[in-house]
Amino acid sequence: MPWSNQGGGPWGSGGGGKGPWGSGPQPSGGSTPPDLEELLRRSQDKLRTVLPGGNLGGKGIFLILGAVILAWFAWGIYRVDTNEYGVVLRFGKFNRYAEPGLRYHWPYPFESVLTPQVTVVRQIHIGMRLVEDLRRGTTIRDVPEESLMLTGDENIVDVDFTVFWQIKPDGIKDYLFNISQQEGTVKAVAESAMREVVGRTNIQPILTGARAGVETAVLQLMQEVLDKKYGAGVLVTQVQMQKVDPPQQVIDSQRDVQAARADAERAQNEAQTYANRVVPEARGRAAQITQEAEAYREQTVAEAKGASARFLKVYDEYKKAPDVTRQRLYLETMERLFGGTEKIIMDPGVSSGAIPYLPLPELTRPGQPRSPQTQGGGR
Repeated sequence: MPWSNQGGGPWGSGGGGKGPWGSGPQPSGGSTPPDLEELLRRSQDKLRTVLPGGNLGGKGIFLILGAVILAWFAWGIYRVDTNEYGVVLRFGKFNRYAEPGLRYHWPYPFESVLTPQVTVVRQIHIGMRLVEDLRRGTTIRDVPEESLMLTGDENIVDVDFTVFWQIKPDGIKDYLFNISQQEGTVKAVAESAMREVVGRTNIQPILTGARAGVETAVLQLMQEVLDKKYGAGVLVTQVQMQKVDPPQQVIDSQRDVQAARADAERAQNEAQTYANRVVPEARGRAAQITQEAEAYREQTVAEAKGASARFLKVYDEYKKAPDVTRQRLYLETMERLFGGTEKIIMDPGVSSGAIPYLPLPELTRPGQPRSPQTQGGGR
């Protein structure tokens, strides 16, 4: 039914050839929209020219229906790329896997197919965002609500890191059906794992040489949570810490602290060097003293044993001849006592005119001439 017979069409009374848009601005070109019945009529004329016989009889309807059915069946043809893995759903439920290549499934609404990319390594930035700028290129914007973390010694550290992950080849079903927002879940688990690891580590190792250990601990914790608690079917390949610094407000004080710790380490190294030099010398001297004491002990013990053996031998001889041995001991004792002293023998019974003493020390000195006193009659 033409809109002109309805008093201006469904948008109200237009009149005056204004069409269905009323009295507002006309479409470009100033012409009114085509009549709906005119469009239908033209479509029917074109269809009659295509169909045999020129009309839509039962045969024409059958051909149209067949074409629609063929198109519906052709709708089930799909292709799985080499970096993808197909998952066929039947009435929304998992049915089977489809390997790369040209495949077919029953068209909608019976079956549908999902083709996640299993070989692509995805990355998530936490604590920072990459911003594309036409003038300055790619810039990094800090996100402090994600990057500021509390360490084990109650210090604040600013950590920006990147997580690399991909779908497990044997976990495609878990990836598609166990979690709904895969990337958001991985990001939340990564941030939570980093906060936990940083929370049990002091700030100094994190700022200096413990980054590799922190990255490994975060990766292991993430993988454990994603596998055991979520069953996400996600493989975390790498955790990379991009920036680890104190907050901007305290970075100057932190640098002073690091300088003081460097000085302390240098002093400790110097003290250790001195100790390495002095301690071996002291140990050497102690070992030398110990060896000398042991040698003295062995010498003294040997001399005592020799003296004891000599005394025992003398005692054996004494038992055989007591008088002779007693006289020998007396003479030897006198020899030891007076052998190193000056001796003068006085004879009170000497008559006048003779020297009353005998200077034995002078007589025993070799090569010395006798004094006049020794040439007299002294004895």
